[in-house]
Amino acid sequence: MKISEFLIDKDKSLKDALRVINNNGQGLCFVVENFKLLGIITDGDIRRYLLKATKFGPKVSEIMNKNFIYFHVETEASKIRQSLKGKIKFIPLVDDDFKIVDIANLQKTHRIPILEPVLEGNEMRYMQECIETNWISSQGRFVKDFENLFSKLHCNLPAVSVSNGTNALHLSLKTFEIGEGDEVIVPNITFAACSNAVIHSGAEPVFCEIDIDTWCISPIEAEKLITDKTKAIMIVHLYGQVADLDAFRNLAKKYKILIIEDCAEAIGSEYKGKPVGTFGDVATFSFFGNKTISTGEGGMILFKEREKAEKSKILRDHGMHPEKKYWHEFVGYNYRLTNIQAAIGFAQLERFQEIIERKITIYSWYKLFLKDVSGIAKLPQELELSRHSNWLFTLLLEEYLDKKTVMKSLLKKGIESREVFYPLNLMPPYKNYKCSKNTSNSQNISNNGISLPSSVNLSRDDIFYICSSIKKLLDEF
Repeated sequence: MKISEFLIDKDKSLKDALRVINNNGQGLCFVVENFKLLGIITDGDIRRYLLKATKFGPKVSEIMNKNFIYFHVETEASKIRQSLKGKIKFIPLVDDDFKIVDIANLQKTHRIPILEPVLEGNEMRYMQECIETNWISSQGRFVKDFENLFSKLHCNLPAVSVSNGTNALHLSLKTFEIGEGDEVIVPNITFAACSNAVIHSGAEPVFCEIDIDTWCISPIEAEKLITDKTKAIMIVHLYGQVADLDAFRNLAKKYKILIIEDCAEAIGSEYKGKPVGTFGDVATFSFFGNKTISTGEGGMILFKEREKAEKSKILRDHGMHPEKKYWHEFVGYNYRLTNIQAAIGFAQLERFQEIIERKITIYSWYKLFLKDVSGIAKLPQELELSRHSNWLFTLLLEEYLDKKTVMKSLLKKGIESREVFYPLNLMPPYKNYKCSKNTSNSQNISNNGISLPSSVNLSRDDIFYICSSIKKLLDEF
């Protein structure tokens, strides 16, 4: 709903307030003076006043509630959500001048959030089945159904579900017995879970510069970092982009090392007509709440070899023999996915093609509306023969622009955006690990990159509004 549908000037009457409340249908309105927030008035406030008086004479400012909850528009979404409970269903968001610029509700903390799951299929029905049958833990039909359908969508490779994407990475490393004394080459721009998983396995991450076009790990730079200790290269398909997989497969063959595909952000992306995750020795996926396919928390691993998949299942379940209960073959982990989470994931996968096609359509709208916009240095690129599934539409601003100012200005228009990851080699836990000598590409995308709203339920009008707002903002610099 539009902000204007909730606003009423302080000098208006109670009758005017009732009209606003009746029109927006939400039971309240916000009292303003030149858009500056003064108070809140609800239909209950008016009703209580009328029980004591007989006229509509007072202005709304005389009976409005001045003790109300509000947040600055830059407040973390999690803090806003914590306050949306009980009778509080709408919270005004204000700028530095206390002017109301957005309204948070139970569905959205901002008018256009950066990412949100869309649960419009059989999610509720399947969850209800889990509860009605008491299969709510890691046992139940949906775990198998989810794994089987995921496998079918990925060239029938063996699929093993796990509790989250980080555990998927760690379990992959442990399945291949990567540990102390080994090195794993990791892109310098990615979420820290990649390096953390390597460190937790006992191995050491080696941070590699990214490619200037794809923003994924550079095969040329990766080869420079290969040593006798190198056991694997972790390819992260950043933001849904696809790395140069042929180049990495050639490296793997030449140096006899493993390829780990991290597809947490790239489910639905393709290379030469095949889904990412089907090119390496092992691939991992995340189903966190903001991912293209979501189970709240959850992950999946694809293996090239079925024997490795079976071993990972044992490690996933405390290292326990699958047919001899409480007999342990390995020191294992509890990385299992629950049946309830799998039920949500299975319902999501039933709409897989629809979701991916919508993400790609959103990508095409952004590319169309932001083409040749002054102030944008680079839009995301696709390698030849690849398909970008657009987890998060990410662009680079020109260096002369203040990225944080642009993001704050967008937020005032109800548009959330997100910074690109920091280079891993610059952060305290990772400074002592090996790294590419030149990391200028990493620094460039980190300094100047922003991600824009990419939820499946965004309309063409939403994307046009976002792009028009960006163009207007950049023109003002």
